[in-house]
Amino acid sequence: MTPAARAQAAIDLLDAWAPGRPMDRILVAWGRRSRYAGSKDRAAVADLVYDALRRWRSLAWPETEAGGRARVLALAEEAGALDVWCDGSRHGPAPATAAERARLAARTAGDPAPPAGVRLDLPDWLVEPMRAGLGPGGDAAILALGARAPTDLRVNRRRATPEAARARLAEDGVETEPGPLSPLCLRVTAGARRLRGARVWLEGWVELQDAASQAAALFAEARPGERALDFCAGGGGKALALAAEGAEVTAHDADPGRMADLPARAARAGARIRRAERAPDGAFPLVFVDAPCSGSGAWRRNPDAKWALTPARLAELGGIQGAVLAAAARRVEAGGRLIYATCSLLEAENGEAVARFLSAPAGAAFRAAEALRLDPRDGGDGFFAIRLWRDG
Repeated sequence: MTPAARAQAAIDLLDAWAPGRPMDRILVAWGRRSRYAGSKDRAAVADLVYDALRRWRSLAWPETEAGGRARVLALAEEAGALDVWCDGSRHGPAPATAAERARLAARTAGDPAPPAGVRLDLPDWLVEPMRAGLGPGGDAAILALGARAPTDLRVNRRRATPEAARARLAEDGVETEPGPLSPLCLRVTAGARRLRGARVWLEGWVELQDAASQAAALFAEARPGERALDFCAGGGGKALALAAEGAEVTAHDADPGRMADLPARAARAGARIRRAERAPDGAFPLVFVDAPCSGSGAWRRNPDAKWALTPARLAELGGIQGAVLAAAARRVEAGGRLIYATCSLLEAENGEAVARFLSAPAGAAFRAAEALRLDPRDGGDGFFAIRLWRDG
């Protein structure tokens, strides 16, 4: 596909999207229909689509009702490729009109100046809640959500050291550098598409995991031989990280289907993880709760979720978080610890959720200790974690 054809495909996909429709499913369906598009073409189109979704409002300003074309033209202008992407070829967009060029010039000049929701690429109702969760200077973190997320790897200390993993990745054409927030983090700088075929991947030396997520897992301070329950395991990334620290991990999720790939991942990593489709009985010295949340800290990776979030959904998530915390609390042994975590930047899902739990009967036996707060300015996704101790 030519650059123009890729641009037109991105426009068509953006016009097919609406808030609440997962873009990844739209892209998969397009890929199946478009046999002419090779892997590089699909990746390039997906990059354009997600770039547009991250900055949906600001790219179209001041034409707030514009569709996919306005966003892709703005990306083309920023790339210095407007006439290349919009060359009027058979499979590409029509050339930019005089009116479109005038809009692009006005947008670059900031005339008229966009309101905060447009500038920060947020729904208007989310501006103040996001700022409140981030504190002074938080706009910089919000703006960072408009950039592409890095590719981070967690080195499996059962298999290798970061230095050894980095050397072998380089042999297979995957360049990395030491990543932030975790001594086990490697950040991919080149060759990310070769990763799945690299020996260190196939042999379980590394796992894909954002630096902030790695930091949250290390924050749990799992100990060798310690029994740990990952109560909202999902795909199992945290369970694998806890097991790599030597913990004896039981993984549970309300939707067991999310854990379908965990046995294969655990086998590759050399970890023994017990899957519990039903919430296990008994008590554990460590219970980790990566609670369902808005995912606002990871909106670089899932930008369409930003536009689907509503006040009603945020309130619903608050109820889910309270129920999950209460259920997890019953499985913490006396003197044990409960780690509550979210990939959210919203205080309603973080500190306020913990305060509600501690003031309810389910949290009466717990006391809050250290908290971890990370946002994109720290080098990874946004993440919150807090250590809650159960009285002995």
